[in-house]
Amino acid sequence: MTKEVKRIRKIKESVDTNKVYAIEEAVKILMANSKLKFPETLDVAVKLGVNPQHSDQIVRGVVQLPNGTGKTVKIAVLARGDKAAEAQAAGADIVGAEDLIEIVEKGEINFDKLIATPDMMALLGRVAKILGPKGLMPNAKLGSVTVNVKGAVEAAKAGQVEFRAEKAGIVHAGLGKLNFKEDALIENVKVFFDALAKAKPSGAKGAYFVRASISSTMGVGLKLDLSSVVKL
Repeated sequence: MTKEVKRIRKIKESVDTNKVYAIEEAVKILMANSKLKFPETLDVAVKLGVNPQHSDQIVRGVVQLPNGTGKTVKIAVLARGDKAAEAQAAGADIVGAEDLIEIVEKGEINFDKLIATPDMMALLGRVAKILGPKGLMPNAKLGSVTVNVKGAVEAAKAGQVEFRAEKAGIVHAGLGKLNFKEDALIENVKVFFDALAKAKPSGAKGAYFVRASISSTMGVGLKLDLSSVVKL
């Protein structure tokens, strides 16, 4: 039996995976059992009472986590002239126009998020089929198509998280590292759930929050008491 298998088995023996935990207790458990050489991510999975295949039940949005994600995010900006210079000054990792589009067309996508100015939408059409399936297509509603390039880059670097309900109505997100302070992680989780609540679509009927769980990168999942993170 490998050390990793033994570690996971030991964690499972120390928790009740059938119990529903308040966020405070769940975070304590995950932090106490995080013994790896790298800081694990706190992951959340939320089952919503929606069917994203219906246009009036799509859940999608963006949230600024107050304590960041702990992840280094590589930002690309599609812009020209003054806006390109603004992006570089704000800390964008890659800035370009036609040259950036050509890089994407070659499949060389070395960034986590793409921000574009509105005048670049025609260029984006050339690579929509490449960026779309990867969730990297800029979107005005999510703030990634904007003239405020500086603000968009700074927000993305500071811990902005995009979320979207998948086909089964499940939303996944990483909400910080387990080497954060406990209160910081709890605050991030509550702010995320608040953003989900505000993103409730008009077509959602019945219970919107069905169930949720949190886990660490290499740990076990714990069922979450929804009333401890959001008003039901």
